[in-house]
Amino acid sequence: MLPFFLKKMTKIIAHRGARSIAPENTVAAAEIARMIGADLWETDISVTRDGHLVLFHDDDLLRTTNAKFLFPYNKSFLLDTFDLAQIQKLDIGRTFIERDPFNEIALGNISLELLHSFRGIKIPTLEDALIYTQKNNFPVNLELKEQSGKFRAFPLPKAVANMINKMRINYKLLIISSFKHEWLEEIKDILPDIEVQALLGDDVNQKIDWDKFCSADNNNLLQKFDTYNINSQMITIDEIAKLKKIGKKVNIFTVNDKDDMVRFIKAGVDGIFTDYPQVMKQVR
Repeated sequence: MLPFFLKKMTKIIAHRGARSIAPENTVAAAEIARMIGADLWETDISVTRDGHLVLFHDDDLLRTTNAKFLFPYNKSFLLDTFDLAQIQKLDIGRTFIERDPFNEIALGNISLELLHSFRGIKIPTLEDALIYTQKNNFPVNLELKEQSGKFRAFPLPKAVANMINKMRINYKLLIISSFKHEWLEEIKDILPDIEVQALLGDDVNQKIDWDKFCSADNNNLLQKFDTYNINSQMITIDEIAKLKKIGKKVNIFTVNDKDDMVRFIKAGVDGIFTDYPQVMKQVR
């Protein structure tokens, strides 16, 4: 058993930033996560109607923005039916305050000063995120999301790679992840020095035979990745141990319960995606 000072600490990965106490997928959420002491932040990349890359998770704008109020006559609120100029009129900060999605405002866990600073926050571009990450030396995990509708065939890996090269950002500050593992292969071909991580468990009913996956004679192509980001509901502590035994890094998502955090930390996972980096900081 390694002495305490040689043990590798489980990383706090702020899921969409510190989204329990700030508007998700914004620079503000990233900065709050950094101030709390998270090791890195995670965000989602989506595409506007005019082909701009923005930080956004959902296919539509209804959950996190005031799009319906600003554009009441629109027939569609899918993100890819809005151009960047329209997207940047939306107030994602005010919507966070009004809806209090994690009930943290009602509980008194966000200061009035901080709440006031959220008003007027817009959906950031990928460029905004990279500028922030580079300036603050705060690593980011960029999840390449499968797009909907006419943008399903959009060359997202190439577009993201082009932006990274344009910005000349330090590759060590970047991780690319996706449920579309062929996109990770594409990123490895274009940007071989950037770490990629394979996401597993978009569908919680997905079944994986972990014994077969971890076997020495396994031909499963999934095993070719070094790091797997796995849905916490589809793997056990024993199965995590099997993955670690064959030399794989394991990050678990999305863990918000304190006891579950402790359980996965004791299991030796490499990182935990959480909406509550402020809670994980206390238990790590």
